[in-house]
Amino acid sequence: MAEMRGSTPGEVPAERRRSHRVNISMPILVRGKRAGHQFEEQALTVSVSAHGCMFRLKAAVTRMQEVAIINTKTAEELPCKITFLGQKEGGQTEVGVEFIEPSPLFWRIAFPPDDWDPAERKRPGGSRPSSSSHRP
Repeated sequence: MAEMRGSTPGEVPAERRRSHRVNISMPILVRGKRAGHQFEEQALTVSVSAHGCMFRLKAAVTRMQEVAIINTKTAEELPCKITFLGQKEGGQTEVGVEFIEPSPLFWRIAFPPDDWDPAERKRPGGSRPSSSSHRP
């Protein structure tokens, strides 16, 4: 299995995951300090979880830097730390942040249950064998 950028060598990313990640584009506002000056930038999430999110940002940031994420739909603000910096594309960098404290209600979406298997949703509806026989 290929290692995820930013992971520790030999570490399997799925084993690090503490909560389900949902790929969804949600508007956020990112606030922080850069070189002693405040910055504020609107962004869209790429994915969200109860522990943080990933988005693309134009502002130059560093790993372990503290920023605040504001859910623009609710105006709720949470402190975060940057845990991942990915590829740059079109003047923006992939940024992964972790909430200082888990906050599953921040996004106002329903996350899959802990025992959810993404492979389940790929099965065609009639592929499971029936436990009872149907007679006309």
